[in-house]
Amino acid sequence: MNISHKTSLQTSFNITSEQEAELRHLGSVLTPSPLMINSKNFNDFVSQLMIPNTVMELSRKCSGISLSAREIKGIERSLHDGRLRDILEDKLEEDPSHPPYIRVDCTNGSPHLYGSPVVLEIWPGQHFSPIHSHGKTTGIIYCLTGQLEVMLYDHLNWEAKKLGLLTLKQGDCAWLNEQHFPVHKVYSSMPKDAFAASLHAYLNKDELPLLQSESNSRDEFDFVHEDEPHDLGCFQTYSDLTWKQLVREIDRRAPLNEFGAES
Repeated sequence: MNISHKTSLQTSFNITSEQEAELRHLGSVLTPSPLMINSKNFNDFVSQLMIPNTVMELSRKCSGISLSAREIKGIERSLHDGRLRDILEDKLEEDPSHPPYIRVDCTNGSPHLYGSPVVLEIWPGQHFSPIHSHGKTTGIIYCLTGQLEVMLYDHLNWEAKKLGLLTLKQGDCAWLNEQHFPVHKVYSSMPKDAFAASLHAYLNKDELPLLQSESNSRDEFDFVHEDEPHDLGCFQTYSDLTWKQLVREIDRRAPLNEFGAES
């Protein structure tokens, strides 16, 4: 099965180059800012000041995390002809509407664990997600390697208004909660033989300080089908494998003796 896709940012988001430029500008002036950055001027300070403390704390805990050169090489090789390639082919056969990405449970639960609070997502170049909503969860998207483009929407619908377009590079962190930026679509702008990876940490409403109520959870997210007539669907957020399983695959594809003392 051919899992190589040639998709551009414009076609993935159904926009023109002129619209892309305007949406990038809109994304840069949103308040509060969807990106967590170090404030360099008054405008930055104001946009960052309104970011909830909960996501700031999640971002702080992720800061400095990255994938090693060996881990990146092992993932690249596995995407080419290893276990990760097999996972992509299986997912594409199950849902051919869009090029798939891989979810890795980082809490080391059982395979196909639903609703993991910490997930590593592996995005082969030019693959993308459907438009989807994270409901009432609160969380962050931290780019570990590569580059991702994130389109924000004002509600869950194929024709929904686009709020802005963000670029996440290594070390960049975006956030979301029930009130701000819960609906988005993610595109990997890497070359087709490379990948991007992001760390996602999500809290349910009843896990937030001082908040106790019935809520949607991270166990399932609503999304918009890529194929016409673009109906809404529900995705159970299972993981394709665990971090321990991925580490074993990396050890097979990029053995330590090839990389010296690097771990």
